[in-house]
Amino acid sequence: QKVKDSMRVLLPVLLSKSHDSYDKIRAILLYIFSTNGTTQENLDKLIQNVQIESDSDMIRNWKYLDVPVISSFVAQQHKYPRRDRSKEETFQLSRWTPVIKDVMEDAIENKLDSKDWPYCSRCPPTWNGSGAV
Repeated sequence: QKVKDSMRVLLPVLLSKSHDSYDKIRAILLYIFSTNGTTQENLDKLIQNVQIESDSDMIRNWKYLDVPVISSFVAQQHKYPRRDRSKEETFQLSRWTPVIKDVMEDAIENKLDSKDWPYCSRCPPTWNGSGAV
């Protein structure tokens, strides 16, 4: 059953003293993943109220894996194009393919855009295509 107001369910868990900070970070990340991002103000309030300022980078760094931590129009423009995997064989317990798999496959095939991935090196001219560089 879908949770209608996830913040109402989440807030008592976050304010509880019985949970450690890593469990609270996991709960905030689950909230962000389920809502496909949150506003900067909401994220700042969550981090401040839960008192995890020192570990807030664990949440904010997900943006480097193209997870929309902060939902905005600009963040949605740079979404990495996903590959069609509908014909691939899947296991019963793994229905979701992470974005990093597409990124790594494109890196191996030398198909990454140099604007979005400036630090990924191009293959040398003597590369024979036998593996990743």
